[in-house]
Amino acid sequence: MSETIIGQIDRILFEDEGFFIAVLKTGEKISGTYYESDVSHIKDSAITLKGAWEEHKKYGKTFKFDSIKVNQNQLFFFLNKIVKGFTKKLTAELIDKFGAQELIDILDNDIEKLLEFKGIKEKRLKKIQNSWKRFRSMRELGEFLSPYDVSPALLTTIASAMKDIDNPSDKIKTNPYILTSINSIGFKRADELAIKMGVEKENEGRISSAMDYVLLNYCEQQGNSCVAKEILFSGLNELLGFNDKNHLYEAALIERVAEQSIVIMKNDRVSPARLYDAEKFLYDSFTTRAKLDSGGFVNNLDEFLQKSDLKLGAQQREAVQKINSGASILFLVGYAGTGKSTTSKTILNLLNTRYEKQEIMTCALSGIASQRIADTTGYESATIQSLLVKHEARDTFPYSVMLIDEASMINSSLFARLMAKISKKAILIIVGDDAQLPPIGAGNVLSDALTLGLAPIVKLTKIYRQSEDQAITLIANEIRKGEVPEYRKVYEDFEFIDVNIQNYYALKQTMTKSELQNLREENSQAIVSEIVHKVLESIEKARYRLKNKEIKEYLNYFQVITPMKGGILGSNNLNKVLQEYFNPNPKKSVKRGENEFRLMDKVVHTKNENMTSWSGDGFKMGEDSAQRRIFNGMSGLLFKIEEEENQVLVFYPNEDVVVLYEYEELQSHLMLSYALTIHKVQGMEYDIVVIPMSFTHFIMHNTKLIYTAITRAKHKCILIGEGGAFESACKKFEATRRDTVLLEL
Repeated sequence: MSETIIGQIDRILFEDEGFFIAVLKTGEKISGTYYESDVSHIKDSAITLKGAWEEHKKYGKTFKFDSIKVNQNQLFFFLNKIVKGFTKKLTAELIDKFGAQELIDILDNDIEKLLEFKGIKEKRLKKIQNSWKRFRSMRELGEFLSPYDVSPALLTTIASAMKDIDNPSDKIKTNPYILTSINSIGFKRADELAIKMGVEKENEGRISSAMDYVLLNYCEQQGNSCVAKEILFSGLNELLGFNDKNHLYEAALIERVAEQSIVIMKNDRVSPARLYDAEKFLYDSFTTRAKLDSGGFVNNLDEFLQKSDLKLGAQQREAVQKINSGASILFLVGYAGTGKSTTSKTILNLLNTRYEKQEIMTCALSGIASQRIADTTGYESATIQSLLVKHEARDTFPYSVMLIDEASMINSSLFARLMAKISKKAILIIVGDDAQLPPIGAGNVLSDALTLGLAPIVKLTKIYRQSEDQAITLIANEIRKGEVPEYRKVYEDFEFIDVNIQNYYALKQTMTKSELQNLREENSQAIVSEIVHKVLESIEKARYRLKNKEIKEYLNYFQVITPMKGGILGSNNLNKVLQEYFNPNPKKSVKRGENEFRLMDKVVHTKNENMTSWSGDGFKMGEDSAQRRIFNGMSGLLFKIEEEENQVLVFYPNEDVVVLYEYEELQSHLMLSYALTIHKVQGMEYDIVVIPMSFTHFIMHNTKLIYTAITRAKHKCILIGEGGAFESACKKFEATRRDTVLLEL
């Protein structure tokens, strides 16, 4: 039986994404979900609840409500509580002057009118407008979706993502599958809603959307650029719960081929058209450039090399020789410590005999890698993204020589965009290390180009060490070959700290599953304690950099890298632990769900998205902001929290950009970065790297992953944990063979 109670919230005991448990002024406990704004806004307001009493295992007798209504003029409540900066007096004046209905009309259609009121300026107006749009869209969506049992958390996600779209309810009604384009909503959630809304199981739109989803998952998520038709169809069967509907899939496929969004290749392979076009273009570009002859540069290469202060080994000399013999494209592939930088610099110096310095450009995916090439070669460098943005209006870049570094990290789509901008006559050097993890996203361009021998290749395998005590490159290269290195010896730049379970295999025979689980957890906690010891050894030097405003040096000084996000040794938990040491007493902080963001926290951006931002100097000078593309994996410092405006500002020193985040974007766009997953740190470099090693991460361990992690360390790499886990990871070759268009071509 549904009951109704009226009361006022005294304090909130628990809250997560709109679901909350609270105590009323009368002492009764209530629980349920509120989605129209932050739960904190309804504290002290009179509310009417409908629901039923139940016994909660932690909080005892609780009134679980299905509906909640604020007993106040809705508009008064909204303006006074939700839009920051509206006083009760101003709210009352506005309602008094216009009446509720006309004021709603003004907020919807003629918001400029509010500027006539004292206390409302442009900046506040913009805030009111945004809050109002969001509030309206929440209300309408809430009313539209509530019959379909949509959880408040999902509702909030949908409303946030569609806040700039007119009539979102109508758009969803017409095609519920548009929801799959929202980041955290997969096909399954959109499909559940669609079925509740009456969409037939064999509906063409449903099958078409499912096909997109399976393709996207197999390609973008798993790194392939094409898929065998039977794999696609069996993926559809699994997703849609069918088993003999191939005729429906064939029909949908023919439809897609006709509209040119999917390409069917030989061997019954299916590829999304944009990936097919990207890789076909790369294939043609590499093979065409391989046929060009630049005519060479110096008559006597030995004489040229003798004048240089860089001494080259035989393999390195071969690379320079290839360019001097007229090659217009060269793949220069080298493992850690084989002298790629020295070779690159010598090649650029050779090209500099004909081309001016400003005609030579080097680039890489990450800001830090680009900075590193500039430092080691002395030639100008930029990130790929900034080059594409800077020369957006031109057909091609104004450079005669292009060197692309860290090429193993670049996926097909981006590689094709970059290649399309490089002048046909330019000389192209592609540098990379194919022992590293493959790129994030579809394709495996460097690896495929090497496999197929599409253009001249030189492989550097000989390792150059500074001294006997330096072992990072040696250890990394043994791991690359699947061998277990001598990791327990004492080195200047590498340390292994043993934290394992004594007699584990004997105990395994005698203990129950949960006892073993507890043992594992205790060992993981012991690894965390050792990590903290290492933090304490380095924290003074880290703080010194921060105090001296050496932000880049601070961010790149000490880094914990781990294979996974979840669990005691995952990045999520380690970030919470490490935050307490690196940033224990912040002047300000913002709590969002489970996460707390503190002033002066190390953070990483987690989406590719256009954001409100400034250049470093532009921000200092108070220039206007602009929309810039900010990329997943950029690492920065949260240096300002604007409590009045509900905003935080982050400085990204590698890219020299300041980015503005609204509070509601924090959960989805930012993460603490004291600990990062190995996939997130590709292309980065840190003075000191600490890596936990545990059998709990066994599923992720392989040679490429460990090789990539260890080679992120510049001065010191510290492994902490179970020797057995490390040894088995060193021997586990991961078959990262991807299905790609390049290999099919």
